[in-house]
Amino acid sequence: MPTMLALHGTGGDENDLIPLAKMISPTSAVLSPRGRVLEQGMPRFFRRIAEGIFDLEDLRLRTGELAGFIADSAARYKFDPSRVVAVGYSNGANIAGSLLLSHPGVLAGGILLRPMVPFEPDTLPDLSGTHVLLSAGRHDPLIPPPSTERLKTLLEGSKADVTLTWHETGHSLLPREMEQAARWFGQHFS
Repeated sequence: MPTMLALHGTGGDENDLIPLAKMISPTSAVLSPRGRVLEQGMPRFFRRIAEGIFDLEDLRLRTGELAGFIADSAARYKFDPSRVVAVGYSNGANIAGSLLLSHPGVLAGGILLRPMVPFEPDTLPDLSGTHVLLSAGRHDPLIPPPSTERLKTLLEGSKADVTLTWHETGHSLLPREMEQAARWFGQHFS
């Protein structure tokens, strides 16, 4: 089974997504770091300049640190570094997207909940064999639908196998999304 990399949203911590990761894959080990950037006292994985506007230099730095953390953790805990699947929510989904676009091969796949484009790469990576589920809310006040659609286009242009699902909700998650994520995971990683 792949190792699940749980990446919380703004203001969350390393405990937030462990139940979700375990629901998606009960037998997988879970690696769950806490974002190291504080925004008004709330943990995040990278800085932003304003809502939806990211500090791209910090994003590059923090994405590289996260890739190193995964490699170091694989050596320390003896899991296969080529079989890591991210489950990220909001800010966590965005850094997972950044990992996919800038460090191909670090993630075997991802479940990105409420994602948007983290950045536009100069050259698209080769993500052949990488499976990605994007789960978005049609009425999300924080994530414009065109940004999620653009992320899908970038990932598909990188040869990833992408599934995009829309839900009649805002930024909050729905129980049926979690059930859908578990089914999707079982189809691609069991």
